[in-house]
Amino acid sequence: MSKATDAAETDPQGERAVLRTDGVTKRFGGLTAVDDVDVEVQNGEIVGLIGPNGAGKSTLFNCITGTLNADEGRVYLQGQDVTDWPEYKIARAGLGRMFQETRIFGDMTVRKNLLLAAQEGGASVGNLLRRPDDSLLARTEELLDYVDLGGLADTRAGRLSFGQQKLIEFAMELMAEPDLLLMDEPAGGINPAMLENLIQYIRTANEDEEATIFLIEHNMDFVMEIADRIYVLAHGERIAEGTPEEIQNDQRVLDAYLGRE
Repeated sequence: MSKATDAAETDPQGERAVLRTDGVTKRFGGLTAVDDVDVEVQNGEIVGLIGPNGAGKSTLFNCITGTLNADEGRVYLQGQDVTDWPEYKIARAGLGRMFQETRIFGDMTVRKNLLLAAQEGGASVGNLLRRPDDSLLARTEELLDYVDLGGLADTRAGRLSFGQQKLIEFAMELMAEPDLLLMDEPAGGINPAMLENLIQYIRTANEDEEATIFLIEHNMDFVMEIADRIYVLAHGERIAEGTPEEIQNDQRVLDAYLGRE
């Protein structure tokens, strides 16, 4: 679902990748956190982004979402140049994001969290008071059942475990139907028993909901199992790209993780 309708520069390569970055660079004083990075995510893919701590992964995500302004390079979403757009406008253009720490409304019920996520304008006073239509209610119940939280729909979200709160946030993002969902360490803080379920939820969303996903992950078993392709960053530079099997056998990646660069 492409919501990006404002006039904007288009991708000079003329491709319709859901996401493409062209030479994105971000500096903080004398430190180059992201250095001339190109990535591309095609419709229907699950793409992983890995690298040692401090490699620049979250900074790249922040440049993509508009949280940070890139010093150099361009960001294209569905073929449109969104590099200089504010964060809220990029989000409305079809980009969703899950963070390492959950961002839910803890004092509201699980159901209400999902309903707000689907309503244009977010958690405004008007949306809090307005009765949602039947289609939204049905969609909410469908997604809560999908992540096995249907029985907790009327529970305050803040009372649930961290892993369950991550599932709420995942369902909230699916309610908003983004063109691309960025996930920052979705496996972080989730117990092993729930991890297998999360893998299945993401796969099902990708296959049945046609969700396109770009995720940062430190859990190597998780990302190798779920990703179609993987990019690797080290010291802000892209050092490798390929299938999980190719990445596992790439000497540059092994050296980066072992500190032998």
